[in-house]
Order: sequence, then C-alpha cells, then structure tokens
Amino acid sequence: MPLRDDAWFDTLFRAHATAIYRYFVRRGPRDDAEDLTADVLATAWRRREDVPEGAELAWLYRTAGFVLANARRKGRPIPVERVPDEIDDADPATLVLADDELRAALAELSSRDRRILVLHAWDGLDGEQLADVLGITRGGADAALSRARNRLREVWAARATA
Repeated sequence: MPLRDDAWFDTLFRAHATAIYRYFVRRGPRDDAEDLTADVLATAWRRREDVPEGAELAWLYRTAGFVLANARRKGRPIPVERVPDEIDDADPATLVLADDELRAALAELSSRDRRILVLHAWDGLDGEQLADVLGITRGGADAALSRARNRLREVWAARATA
C-alpha cells in the first residue's frame, strides 16, 4: 500500500474536493456544503488507511452520504431571511431540481432508486464506482441502475398519459 502522508492527502483533495462539494450543494443549502465537505475530507484523513486505492472517489461519496444523513438528522431549521429569493440559473443541477415535473417523477421512486440515479447522472459515477458506494457487486450495481432507469421511465410515461 502506498504511503498515506500529506502528499497523498493533497492529491486526494485536489482530485476530489470539488466533486464532494458539488455533491452537497445539490442536496442541501450551499452554506452547509463547505462544512460537510470538510467533514468528509477530515474523515478521509483520519481513516486514510481504509480508503481503497483506485476507488477513492467512491469511498468519499459513500462517506458523504453518511455525513449528509447525520447532518439531516440534526435537522436545524433554515431562517426565512436565508432562503434565496431567486434560483441560481448558473448551476445546471439547480435548474434540474427546479423542474417540477422531474422532481415529481423522482419523488414517486424509492429513495434507493433516486439515490442510484442521482449518483450516476449528477455525480458521474460509473458502474464500478456505484458498486463501491452502494457496497454491492458491479453486476448488482448495473442491475440496480437499470431497474431504477426502467422505473423512472415507467413513472415518466404514466405522468405523461395522465
């Protein structure tokens, strides 16, 4: 196993910090994204021997899921003065979320299907990375992604004919 020193962490940070930050921005208040990203990276440093070689991003995404779940359990309310008046049109992820039809279709899926589709489509995880994040085999991840896509197509088609 390669040496997990400051240089290793610097490389990890440069390669993946932005992706983890964007992961949090797409899932919650932008103000929290930096802190949550820092939590994930601090966990990576503390548990650097557990980060699998070649699957660093998948490990970070999986850790980010746990960090986000913990943050949501704390459930602090957002004061009204902090809610933006307008959507940030510059962020494509925000634009997609603003689409009520897509949001409604995704809401009809199970949380697992939504997570799989978002990790693949928005976070760009390939089959192997998706398998690592979900803690399943590559074949299982491919099958789960295929099923999630089919269910989304079915929901989308049903909404179109309704």
